[in-house]
Amino acid sequence: MSDENEAGAETVWDVVVVGAGPGGASAARAVAEAGRRVLLLEKAELPRYKTCGGGIIGPTRDALPPAFELPLRDRVHAVTFSLNGRMARTRRSKRMLFGLVNRPEFDQRLVEAAVKAGAELRTKATVSRVEQHGPAVPDRRTVAVVLSSGETLLARAVVGADGSASRIGAHVGVRLDQVDLGLEAEIPVPHEVAADWKGRVLIDWGPLPGSYGWVFPKGDTLTVGVISARGDGAATKRYLEDFTARLGLAGFEPSVSSGHLTRCRTDDSPLSRGRVLVCGDAAGLLEPWTREGISFALRSGRLAGQWAVRIAEAGDAVDARRQALNYTFAVKSGLGVEMGVGRRLLAAFAQRPGLVHTAMIGFRPAWVAFTRVTRGSTTLAGLVRTHPAARRALAVLDRQQAGGKRPAAKDAEPQEASTDSGSSAGS
Repeated sequence: MSDENEAGAETVWDVVVVGAGPGGASAARAVAEAGRRVLLLEKAELPRYKTCGGGIIGPTRDALPPAFELPLRDRVHAVTFSLNGRMARTRRSKRMLFGLVNRPEFDQRLVEAAVKAGAELRTKATVSRVEQHGPAVPDRRTVAVVLSSGETLLARAVVGADGSASRIGAHVGVRLDQVDLGLEAEIPVPHEVAADWKGRVLIDWGPLPGSYGWVFPKGDTLTVGVISARGDGAATKRYLEDFTARLGLAGFEPSVSSGHLTRCRTDDSPLSRGRVLVCGDAAGLLEPWTREGISFALRSGRLAGQWAVRIAEAGDAVDARRQALNYTFAVKSGLGVEMGVGRRLLAAFAQRPGLVHTAMIGFRPAWVAFTRVTRGSTTLAGLVRTHPAARRALAVLDRQQAGGKRPAAKDAEPQEASTDSGSSAGS
């Protein structure tokens, strides 16, 4: 459906997707599979490093392209839970709980799947802004995507998937009510240390409200990280240092040390503006308790790609608005419900981490629920919807934390105009 402007000199893409992470690759593939011309823009060279634990849970696997080969570095069958280094207990499963990947490999394969479907990729292309009005826009059915080089690209629809501090999110007006700081180190270890961690991860409920740490094994490297509410970076850094020292890993030199902010949207935050949609981290879509974002990016990216095709076909602003509202409804009725449950669990966990730990190590239904969510046979929202016991337990947690509020850096914070990506154990 692509065409040219009135001067006949410039191509108008059906859809331009900004950002080639899981959300952007998923969106671009959906557009290409619909037979439309789509340009996928990425500011870096690929593959590129991304701060992320790389946990691939069931909902992520279910959202992958058909016949997609996961570049797994390990398969997890055991989880050690600890409470700020104490009361550690390992629970095991005969079936795989989830897989672990390195994000550069994983993201590269997703992009390759999008290109194979027909998307065109441009790397080292940084977007400075999008315009829906003004001299760069030839008509009301067109969006101008302006690159930092000064080049202007034209499209009938745009999908922003450019990370947790998205420029496209700023254009849309995404609002945020939870901002967390994740710090992570990739630590090469000797064979005997790696062997001790093979097939097993550690989840440590941390000393700061709502915080936790993780160790994810990936062959001869351990991904070690922590996450906590933004606002006290020094305390989060101390948690990571103490956590690493407790594990006996302080003597090993990290190959990479990094940190990023993760951001969750407010319930009423917009997901579109005119012919521009946002998905994944750019939309503030991730699970608030675990800060898992890969599955949210893949699922929202596919929806964004599908609805972007409809917006590209819209002949006027009214029809485009209708299709954008349909996208918003699709996201909120699925991922939004999951986020609502996650917010309630995070609030309860921030108040009573010991109770959560006790349930995980000593209450079989809690462990079974954990395994079902990680394998993808259900979601947090699905558990609450279909299991009366889960609803009652969540209601009890709600009552116990009533009157308390998790510390927040800033309510309803607007998107910032940068293009970093978020981080978490499974972002």
